[in-house]
Amino acid sequence: MATNIGMMDSAYFVGRNEILTWINNRLQLNLSRIEDAASGAVQCQMIDMTYPGAVPMHKVNFDAKTEYDMIQNYKVLQEVFNKLKIDKHIEVNRLVKGRPLDNLEFLQWLKRYCDSINGGIMNENYDPVERRLKGGKEKNSKGYHRSSKSLEANSFHNSASGDAAGINKNIVSKQGKTGVAAASSEVRALSKEITDLKLSVDLLEKERDFYFAKLRDIEILCQTPQVENNTMAVAIKKILYAADAKESALEEAQEYIRQSIDNGETEEEANDD
Repeated sequence: MATNIGMMDSAYFVGRNEILTWINNRLQLNLSRIEDAASGAVQCQMIDMTYPGAVPMHKVNFDAKTEYDMIQNYKVLQEVFNKLKIDKHIEVNRLVKGRPLDNLEFLQWLKRYCDSINGGIMNENYDPVERRLKGGKEKNSKGYHRSSKSLEANSFHNSASGDAAGINKNIVSKQGKTGVAAASSEVRALSKEITDLKLSVDLLEKERDFYFAKLRDIEILCQTPQVENNTMAVAIKKILYAADAKESALEEAQEYIRQSIDNGETEEEANDD
């Protein structure tokens, strides 16, 4: 089970749309942004899906909005990591800020880890909705009450849908062509917005592929037999293969270069003597 996944691993080149689609399909959610998973609840259920029953879902707050509540979710996740001997430190202070890149990288890693355990095969016996509701009932928390109220509101809305449909039909009849024209205009505006978003995503993915190709070229160059043991090549590979995106990788590479230079100078002095 690979928990040490380097930044050059293909896991980190999975797009945000693919990640969101994967999460929504597996957990029956409707996330539209990476930041929606910043509370840590989704990550807890991803592990619960991979190791059914391993996560005390009654401790997971899916309604977490404050940093304090989010931190509690990540504490649950870190405890489960420790219990399952998953060697991964969670950068909680960065994740709870809701920054897309930090959360995307963690979800990319977590997806890769989950796939490595179950071979990417969906567990048909796992009911994500039931697990969330069961956890909420066990906890009997404010978060669950809010969910219950939401369900009650939906039930009320559905029971009144017949009356609402009749009222809407009368309104449309009175408005006639004016209402239809306004609706068509709104549809066109939304279609244009969707098209613009798709273009933006395409540009971002092309930019990602461009920089990945550059990094791959550098990696291949550093693996060339003539230079692979060269001090600079070794230092560059230390950065490329670092398991986490931390400044320590750069510091380690710089320290390696300094030591190599010092050793070289020492050998020269010895030869001079």
